[in-house]
Amino acid sequence: MPEYIELSGKKHQSVKRWTKYKEGKLSGRSCPRCGPGTLLASHKDRVACGKCGYAEKHVKK
Repeated sequence: MPEYIELSGKKHQSVKRWTKYKEGKLSGRSCPRCGPGTLLASHKDRVACGKCGYAEKHVKK
């Protein structure tokens, strides 16, 4: 039988919900390879598509 680890009394941090709609329109960019149904995930240094792997890096000026 597996051993069970006792949970600490700490509460989990609240999770910020991701919303893809703002004011009735899609927020964010769509992937140029996959088409208008797939949104690009925005990270601090790039935008990326999780479906096909397309990525663009942000350029610092």
